[in-house]
Amino acid sequence: MSESVSVRCPACRREHLYAAPSYPCTCGAPVAPPLDPDGTATAVTHRAWAEDWVTLQCGSCGRRDQWPRPELGCECGTVLRIAVAGQTATAQASAEAAPAPAKRRRPFQPVTIRTARDAVTAAAVYLRWLGYRDIRRADQRPPSGIGIAARGLLAQVDPAVRPASLRDVECLWLTAMTESAACAYFSLAGYATDARTRADTLGVPLFVLDLTGTPQPVNSPADELDATGVR
Repeated sequence: MSESVSVRCPACRREHLYAAPSYPCTCGAPVAPPLDPDGTATAVTHRAWAEDWVTLQCGSCGRRDQWPRPELGCECGTVLRIAVAGQTATAQASAEAAPAPAKRRRPFQPVTIRTARDAVTAAAVYLRWLGYRDIRRADQRPPSGIGIAARGLLAQVDPAVRPASLRDVECLWLTAMTESAACAYFSLAGYATDARTRADTLGVPLFVLDLTGTPQPVNSPADELDATGVR
């Protein structure tokens, strides 16, 4: 956890004490964005991938990757984007961080899901834990949900309250095929029966995101990916 900074809401002028959460690097060390104590919080009025993420370097293993930009919800209803020290910064690693990259994956540390953005963050952190690199927003927008991509992978995160359909799974698979990439699907509400059957046939890993942010494999391809990570 990073040091706390004082944050003033530009809408209602309330003062908040904020500390950025940490996320696990692949090496197991916690990564937290260094906050700018002299920076000014700004209200989030629209969402853009480039503004929602910040590039950080793990202070333990030196790996650079994208992590969620810190945000805070004010009591007045305004969502505040917290200033980070530098566009690309060295992340803080706690004293208990591993001194070198681990040979085995550390236990997954989930991200609690409260919003659709949290669902995307949880899926991105999980994919990074599996060993995927260069996680970013997908070039093509899926028919439903939010598309994210990594090196060699296309994933879809569906925060809808309805189960993912057969068409959703097939569209993801077809898009991934055109990009010569593997694919994976993350859903909050699960999957229709025919969607699960088709995913098994196509070899598409299906995961259900519970509210703790832990992806639960629901078919054999997902079980295998969760067990082995990126080969």
